[in-house]
Amino acid sequence: MFTSFRMLQGTNSESFMIATGGTITTDGDYKVHTFTGSSTFTVTQLGNVGTVEYLVIAAGGGCGRTNYYGGGGGAGGFRTSTSFGVTETGYTVTIGGGGGDGGTNPGTYGVSGGNSVFGSITSAGGGGGPWENTNGVAGGSGSGGGGNAAGQTGGAGNTPSTSPSQGNAGGSQSTGGDTGGAGGGGAGAVGGNSDTVPNGGNGGAGSVYRSIYYSSGGAGARGWTGSQGTNGTGWANTANRGHGGAPSVQTSGSSGIVIIRYQFQ
Repeated sequence: MFTSFRMLQGTNSESFMIATGGTITTDGDYKVHTFTGSSTFTVTQLGNVGTVEYLVIAAGGGCGRTNYYGGGGGAGGFRTSTSFGVTETGYTVTIGGGGGDGGTNPGTYGVSGGNSVFGSITSAGGGGGPWENTNGVAGGSGSGGGGNAAGQTGGAGNTPSTSPSQGNAGGSQSTGGDTGGAGGGGAGAVGGNSDTVPNGGNGGAGSVYRSIYYSSGGAGARGWTGSQGTNGTGWANTANRGHGGAPSVQTSGSSGIVIIRYQFQ
């Protein structure tokens, strides 16, 4: 009987993960490592579970021509998992920088956002917005097509392909004439088309991680007259959210972020 009690004690022993890197906070029984700059996440003690939760957000692409006709920037790729296996080693963390805008002169695209990386997981930067009469650019989410001509398509999302999908395509425009640019794609929805002359298309909605929206698409710029589109649901003029650039307030893309969470007690 005494032997059985000692065996039962042994089966109840627990060991938890210990790790370093980033800004570390506590959320109940969990440690949260937040990276807003490139660094290393190092597991020094694996513990019994051996898995972490992660969020890897790439940077958004910049808006195309910002005063009119430019397509909205695509959102950075959105990737998350609640059970990613790790070992006692260091994992490279890279944070993508937001893409710059295309300015007010014709002929210049916005810059695509930078990739964000956690070990083997890469989220692709959002596509940079085009100026006028040109197609959107592919990325984690694609940018919207440019205005002022019919047939301008949005850039493809989820490029390169991941499962689950990391983002959506930008909107398109088929009307021609004094149309604005289409909206950039977001993690939660495709970008809006800009077929209502002379307004820009709306950005695609972002996705929520622990009550915060990330990776919303930027609005398309207006036509020569008219109104700018509406930014995607959850869009905010905030760094480290992966939002696409829009023609008002924040024309460059928002930088990326990596968050890692695991039980420590």
